[in-house]
Amino acid sequence: MGASDSTILGAQEKGGGDVISTISQRSERVDPVLENLKSLAVSRPILKSAPPRENTVDPQILAELFSIYREWQDSKAQEITNRQEDIENKIEVADALASKLVQRFNHSVSAMRTTSHHLSQVHGLQVEFGELKGRLTEVINNCDTLCKRINAEGPQSLRSTVTPFTLAPPDLVSMNTTTTLSSEHEEIRVITR
Repeated sequence: MGASDSTILGAQEKGGGDVISTISQRSERVDPVLENLKSLAVSRPILKSAPPRENTVDPQILAELFSIYREWQDSKAQEITNRQEDIENKIEVADALASKLVQRFNHSVSAMRTTSHHLSQVHGLQVEFGELKGRLTEVINNCDTLCKRINAEGPQSLRSTVTPFTLAPPDLVSMNTTTTLSSEHEEIRVITR
């Protein structure tokens, strides 16, 4: 504030409003920060040599360097593109193989389900076949008994045409049974008339 300092005194001291008082005497006390600033001196430079001058690069050499860099960058970009194409081709082949494998797997699963379904019905067929075999054996026994009875007690004209069943190999049994059964049906019809 120049040569004199001023302060604001509160209303309590003078009993009225705010009052500005001016002090015209200077303080004899010295500020330590100001004293330290005054004691600072300019030191000698650390770098004693002059900074080197910048060398200018020949524009042809710079253009050649950029050209080499561009060629290198283009070759790297081409390598990356080729690798990407190879990877894409391999992915397409893998997708096609995976699709075929899934189709074959699904076909195998379908075939296994069909086979499993057929095999689950085998037991029922075996039971049914056993029942039919038992019935057929019963029918054959009844026919054999009937043939023996006709042969023993029947009219003379039928005795010569009816022969009782005999044991034969399994292949012949099926053929004889069919033939005999058809002829027996005819004979049974004749007897019932």
